[in-house]
Amino acid sequence: MAGRFTREEVVARLQGERRAGRAIYDALCGSGITAKFAARGGADLVSTFNLAYFRMQGLSSMAGYLPIGDANAITLELGERSILNVVRDCPVVAGVLGADPTRDMARFVDRLAEAGFHGVMNCPTVALIDGKFRSDLEETGMGYAKEIEVLAYAHRKGLFTKAFCTTPEEALAMAEAGADNIIVHFGNSSGGSIGSKTVMQLDPAAQRAALLLDALAPKHPDRIVTCHGGVLERPADFEALLAKEGRLDGYVGGSSAERFPIEEAVPRAARAFKAIRTRR
Repeated sequence: MAGRFTREEVVARLQGERRAGRAIYDALCGSGITAKFAARGGADLVSTFNLAYFRMQGLSSMAGYLPIGDANAITLELGERSILNVVRDCPVVAGVLGADPTRDMARFVDRLAEAGFHGVMNCPTVALIDGKFRSDLEETGMGYAKEIEVLAYAHRKGLFTKAFCTTPEEALAMAEAGADNIIVHFGNSSGGSIGSKTVMQLDPAAQRAALLLDALAPKHPDRIVTCHGGVLERPADFEALLAKEGRLDGYVGGSSAERFPIEEAVPRAARAFKAIRTRR
């Protein structure tokens, strides 16, 4: 089973990477095999949630925003049966739907901790929803404030917390709630067989990151700030972003952590076997 990591140990691990000038790498994984080998490859964190589950079924991770499954139940089962039992030397974080109106989310966070998760994050997040639907969610008590409440509770329980944020206001609210790691979310990812075609490009991504970093700097300079999504597909893309906004501490990989490697390696293996000629 997974080792035990306290919040203080996880934060110290990430702060140590920052001081050493090494990029923090957080792998968002939807299967035991990808989580196991991301950790073996040196990932500082492994995180799981329903979007990653759908991604590993060959679907767009955006399926996790449709009413086709219980997001929180999927996360718990992934952790208990597929990931926590194979990732031993790396903290594992659970992504939760904080706005879930069918659960007592404090009790659910307790259950995640009992299962062996070391941290909690807000995924899926309503931060990626806009327009009338977003305003309807906010007005009916299923908005971003619920995600803040859940992470604040997890923080009080001594769990590591990290938060997807798209605006300075979201980042500040999450930092005030105790979130240890602010993740600048650039929206849906591009690349591979099912990536989005219209995504946030490098310059707007750098501008969004700068806005959040500037907002956090006066009161929360100690926060780990990483990023995810948009046009960032490969390590070189993250390096290019760092050239524009050098205050970021690391990268959170989703498709780049598991879908792209599989889409490349599995066809390559199939082609190699098909290239063999038999003697008949």
